[in-house]
Amino acid sequence: MIKKSKILLVDDEADIIELLQFNFQSEQFEVRTASNGKDAVVQALKYRPDVIVMDIVMPLMDGIEACLEIRQHVSSYDPLIFLLSARGEDYSQLAGFEAGADDYIVKPVSTKVLVARIRAQLKRKNGTVSGTHLRGVQENELVIDRDSYLVIKNNREIQLPHKEFEILSLMASRPKRLFGREEIFNHIWGSDTGVSQRTMDVYIRKIRSKIGKNYIQTVKGVGYKFVQ
Repeated sequence: MIKKSKILLVDDEADIIELLQFNFQSEQFEVRTASNGKDAVVQALKYRPDVIVMDIVMPLMDGIEACLEIRQHVSSYDPLIFLLSARGEDYSQLAGFEAGADDYIVKPVSTKVLVARIRAQLKRKNGTVSGTHLRGVQENELVIDRDSYLVIKNNREIQLPHKEFEILSLMASRPKRLFGREEIFNHIWGSDTGVSQRTMDVYIRKIRSKIGKNYIQTVKGVGYKFVQ
């Protein structure tokens, strides 16, 4: 029997939850629901879903705060977090990615498209799509192990969420090669996403803050490269 992916749906509007729950159960997901951000954090820690789909505007705790809380308290596994919002401005999207979201989806969005995007992200995360695989690649004191999904520096494990790890391992697979921003973006998010490419800056900044500033070099107006 194929194991079902677990998904947590979070929204304060009951009719939206009912619609999403019906569609994801029809697509063979195991579904849990929450009606506010605080409940979402509790459910995430207890239920450990593979995917969290969460509205931003909610009572008690909004989606941005809940995303931050989940990322800060979850260290043993790395759920995919999708934020939903009627606001599509760059600053709103950047706030979502700063909080640790894997994707930011502007409403309205069809449930079929939402399901497709989530399945695509799960495939990328589980390594069932084409891509470069690293085995214990070592760059000075930095070790990137694709098989174990680990980054180790000076014998200390560094926790990187899924998107950050994918960006780093992509560039480290070809040291000193220049990767264009669009190339990286399409490899990580795919070409059919509405996410702004400015989110790349957020992720690069986060990676540098964790592994050190000298490993990723910016080529202004073009892209980035990994240097030893």
